Amino acid sequence: MNTIPSTYGIAPCVLFFLLFAAISCGPDRIDDYSDESFPLINQDGEQVTFPGDFSGAPLVVGFIYTNCPDICSFITSNVKKIYQEGAHPDGTRFVLITFDPERDRPEVLKTYADAFGMDRPPFQFLTGPPDVIDQLMKRVKVRTNVSDEREMEGGESVYFLSHSDKILLIDRQSRLVFDYGGSMTPVDIIAEDLGKL
Repeated sequence: MNTIPSTYGIAPCVLFFLLFAAISCGPDRIDDYSDESFPLINQDGEQVTFPGDFSGAPLVVGFIYTNCPDICSFITSNVKKIYQEGAHPDGTRFVLITFDPERDRPEVLKTYADAFGMDRPPFQFLTGPPDVIDQLMKRVKVRTNVSDEREMEGGESVYFLSHSDKILLIDRQSRLVFDYGGSMTPVDIIAEDLGKL
């Protein structure tokens, strides 16, 4: 009689159950940010507390740095496209947070936001003190690493960061609902999930 081999000594039916349970967990079982408080600054130089100042409304959050040569522009564009889908609940906020705060000061984020036509509500681009940004990135599990850094002949420094590719969907109670591949998840899937909130 043929049987399906188990993986690591776990029967396939048990694996299926564990996978189903992980997928079907409610938002309160995934991750709760409501007790967190990260003092940040938006592209207009205004003080913002994340996630507290956004509670009470669904929140779409992407993580970027403005010197990124590829992925971050896709993440930024996808956040804008999710907004343009128009199926989001009233009051939904759309936020992009830099993990390169020493270079991405408010005025740099403002120029970047303007280049995407996003220097306006309901979009905000956030930065903050390096230690606060570092704590926030650890909390949301965004990993970064300098992959290349060199000085050009004119003295200008060129650098690249390898980093997590993420867009998060956070509910009105500041609970993580979904964690997506930011540059590769189809926008209509994220927009549909957002519409359910």
